[in-house]
Amino acid sequence: LPSRIPCPLAQPVTPELLVSPSSQDGDLGSECPEDRGNWTGRLDFLLSCIGYCVGLGNVWRFPYRAYTNGGGAFLIPYFIMLAICGIPIFFMELSLGQFSSLGPLAVWKISPLFKGVGMGTILIVSLVAIYYNMIIAYVLFYLFASLTSDLPWQHCGNWWNTDLCLDHHVIKAGNATFPVNITNTVSPSEEYWSRYVLHIQGSSGIGNPGRIRWNLCLCLLLSWTIVYLCILKGVKSSGKVVYFTATFPYLILVMLLIRGVTLEGAWKGIRFYLTPQFDHLLSSKVWIEAALQIFYSLGVGFGGLLTFASAVTPFSPCCPLPPLGPGLAFVVYPQAMTMLPLSPFWSFLFFFMLLTLGLDSQFAFMETIVTAVTDEFPYYLRPKKASFSAVICIALFLMGLILTTEGGMYWLVLLDDYSAGFGLMVVVITTCLVVTRVYGMKRFCRDIHMMLGFKPGPYFRACWMVLSPATMMALLVYNIVKYQPSEYGSYRFPAWAEVLGILMGVLSCLMIPVGMVAAVLQEEGTLWERVQQASRPAMDWGPSLEENRTGMYVASLAGSQSPKPLMVHMRKYGGITSYENTAIEVDREIEEEEEESMM
Repeated sequence: LPSRIPCPLAQPVTPELLVSPSSQDGDLGSECPEDRGNWTGRLDFLLSCIGYCVGLGNVWRFPYRAYTNGGGAFLIPYFIMLAICGIPIFFMELSLGQFSSLGPLAVWKISPLFKGVGMGTILIVSLVAIYYNMIIAYVLFYLFASLTSDLPWQHCGNWWNTDLCLDHHVIKAGNATFPVNITNTVSPSEEYWSRYVLHIQGSSGIGNPGRIRWNLCLCLLLSWTIVYLCILKGVKSSGKVVYFTATFPYLILVMLLIRGVTLEGAWKGIRFYLTPQFDHLLSSKVWIEAALQIFYSLGVGFGGLLTFASAVTPFSPCCPLPPLGPGLAFVVYPQAMTMLPLSPFWSFLFFFMLLTLGLDSQFAFMETIVTAVTDEFPYYLRPKKASFSAVICIALFLMGLILTTEGGMYWLVLLDDYSAGFGLMVVVITTCLVVTRVYGMKRFCRDIHMMLGFKPGPYFRACWMVLSPATMMALLVYNIVKYQPSEYGSYRFPAWAEVLGILMGVLSCLMIPVGMVAAVLQEEGTLWERVQQASRPAMDWGPSLEENRTGMYVASLAGSQSPKPLMVHMRKYGGITSYENTAIEVDREIEEEEEESMM
């Protein structure tokens, strides 16, 4: 687990040459930055990772993916993709974070040339955090609406309902032999969602969002307030909250499962949903969908795992499924709640479960952003982490106000489709290639062995080197070749909105070359020499505590009395060059000894 940064009891006497180049005076370079915070126990870390991985996306994405891609047969490509991409990348991110105790920006000391990957990650996470908290606001809206004796989406006849509304309770209570035409009808829960909660009829499209829905705005404000209070003290506070938020959903899911399977006709619905359609396995689309679902299930590539490591309701076969997205959670599931006895009670429990699922993931997103920036400026921001977190929450709340308008759902769909699309793929592929090929597979495995006491087996090495990046590259190419414009129901987005969405994805990718240019400009020599120097690990790369540094990492922290930190300062400021040769010789000998012991 992440270790705290040590603050020395006595200030060592060091040559002026060893003062940090970022310091403007000797005092700043000698001070110990504020403790970055760490988990108070292993269970905190484990529950936080579980809560982060099992989020709202699992509630509406996985059921829809499985239903449309072969039912139970979808589990075959899902588990194969989990083994090829999911678990290996999951392990890689955790290992990087735990080994270095650094966030998604500072961790690129492993190869400063690719620090733009971390910048791209922060941009993606920021965009996702904006709309993800809006979904939590919807959950809060439904949670409060469940505090009644009769759910408002249970029947037709309300002011927001139209003549197309068809109440399934009336059909069930009527004569079963009387034929009912359900063509071109909508359920009460669907009209409650679209016409009351969203009031989407007040907007003509994404270019005309309409007025702010103040009830949604207040729910969004409450959502951000809850998130801020839970991350106020970093992982120390959020690590305690997850004891409830990461375990409570499973209790509710078990209760709903027991209640659902005891309903009349439940097994018919289960067979309808899970009956394998093996012919779907011959379609490449199913395998691509399975790989995509892995990213949403495990949350790899968003920086949350790296940050944490550093510091079934049955479907009714007679109801058509809404489009993929929040509609599944806010139309089908609420309608299913109305079919249960004591429906307000079950509805409240269900949306409270969604709230805890959403908050876990949102904690990770916010910790990723805050930790990444504070790790870059530890002397200035760590002592003011609470204030800085408040600034971030307020800024993201203001940027999310567009989502509370009558046409806010159009903007949410655009963000959902493009903010973490191909940009996320590029980030994960680049990370995998840099760690295995630029930093080196042998060196990475040696770091894991030093940290955990065992070497990654052939399975992980084969996935990191070939299988994972090749699969993700195929997924990226498929997404580009099979590109489909965004849509919400029958609404087609205009061209300018599509361009805006594509730019969101491209911008996160552009962070990589921008970071490369910045890193190269900070080096000296010819262009190729600058690239080579920037691609090597920083001199202080390694475990954060001096006592954890063995082998080639011995005494390599800034301020240590060893040739290695002396070497990097002599390259920038000049000095006794004999130390540089000594440092290179020592490094070469240590690396050869370590590689021989690994073989």
